[in-house]
Amino acid sequence: MTLLQARKNWLWLFFALIVFSNLILYSTSFGHSIVMIEPNGVVLGSLIDLIIVAPLVFILAKKKYSVKLFIALMAAGCVLARFIIPQTILAPYASFTWFGIATEVIIITFELLLISSFIIYLPKILKSTRSNNAPLLFSFPQAIDLHVKRHPLIHVLCSELLMFYYALFSWRKKVPTGYTLHKKTSYIAFQLMMIHAIIIETLGIHWWLHSKYPIASIILFVLNVYSVLFFLADLQAVRLNPTQIRNGTLYLSLGLMKRAKIPLTQISEIVTDARQFEEKLPKDIAQFIAKDFEAVKPSVILHCKSPIAVILPFGIEKYYDKIAIKVDDAPVFIEALKK
Repeated sequence: MTLLQARKNWLWLFFALIVFSNLILYSTSFGHSIVMIEPNGVVLGSLIDLIIVAPLVFILAKKKYSVKLFIALMAAGCVLARFIIPQTILAPYASFTWFGIATEVIIITFELLLISSFIIYLPKILKSTRSNNAPLLFSFPQAIDLHVKRHPLIHVLCSELLMFYYALFSWRKKVPTGYTLHKKTSYIAFQLMMIHAIIIETLGIHWWLHSKYPIASIILFVLNVYSVLFFLADLQAVRLNPTQIRNGTLYLSLGLMKRAKIPLTQISEIVTDARQFEEKLPKDIAQFIAKDFEAVKPSVILHCKSPIAVILPFGIEKYYDKIAIKVDDAPVFIEALKK
């Protein structure tokens, strides 16, 4: 583990410690006895923890230095404080929590406006998607960025719509020609095994849990249904989106888990010598490898002139300048790249 990763882990541990220590302080008899010694001082310390310290630690751990994010986290801390601190001892500081609630209401209203704009522009988005020559996994997000303001919430919404499309409405689609990543692996079988396991777990545990903890059983049921839909969608996305080269661009995807659009002019080197591949690829290499039950080495590693955006689930972007790919028909794919 690198020093940087160790520092990040310690920050996340510190963040969890801040939140859970305050939860325990107000939800246990031992914590209550401490609070009642000097309630005003303890409540003030908790507010500083939740409204200032915890947001700062979160931002340091995420390395996203944004004033907007800090304000949003402060508001979330105010709301959390209102939930966990008893109203009787929170009363002198109630104005702080109302500020947090007001801020959260403003943020939610803004997000609802974004969703409304997405719905209004949906016909134009679908029209732009159909007119785009790129695969659907790439053309739909591109059409959204064209008509709607870029925002993390819109990226999540786009990701969820793609999931529901592939899970429910893509079963009659024909598989296009391209370079597959999964046919010489057990990736599809692994996905089907996961779906089968979730269904059995739902049937076996849900009824037992429902009689004892009905709310927990409903939450678990919803999560299981979502998981089945996600695995079905990912399975279909892998089948229907083989790697393709169109108009000087490499469209590379591994289902809904990750995708990247790489202009061929950005590729500086194509490494095909298996002796250069390490037993475990470093984290700074994006891996488009259909992993199942066995360790698999890539067929090729692409070195890019500048970092390429790799889109992960929920629209999260990470940038890499090296891309590792395991292709079923590696010689043909490498020859097409070199041409």
